[in-house]
Amino acid sequence: MIKNAKTDQDINECFDVMSELRTNLARAGFLKLVRHMETEGYQMVYIENDKKVVAVAGYRIFTNLFMGKNLYVDDLVTTDKEQSGGYGEQLIKWLRARATTEGCRFFHLDSGTHRGRAHKFYFENGFSIASYHFSEELKD
Repeated sequence: MIKNAKTDQDINECFDVMSELRTNLARAGFLKLVRHMETEGYQMVYIENDKKVVAVAGYRIFTNLFMGKNLYVDDLVTTDKEQSGGYGEQLIKWLRARATTEGCRFFHLDSGTHRGRAHKFYFENGFSIASYHFSEELKD
């Protein structure tokens, strides 16, 4: 069953799995960062198996000129030990249903160019490559 990470405890229990994807994260600042992101529309959901978090997704619903109302997946990760257990697919189905319920025109995400296994998973779950995403890290 997919659960919303609402309480501080819920969010903190998602850290270990989320940090497998976002290796730059520090446990000490995780809760504060997520709480700040929530003020910008971020929401987190997770799946447990035997009372341990095994998969996490973070997403936002917003509107822009390009896509209209859309659901963007910031983060989607299943712990290495549980990959191929169907948890990622469950999250994708839940997120797609949420996007539909909210009246979104698009459901989308970005994936690092080096993540070949993830790309295969996304293709198998109905995604296609729609554009290139360009970024520049700004220095102080």
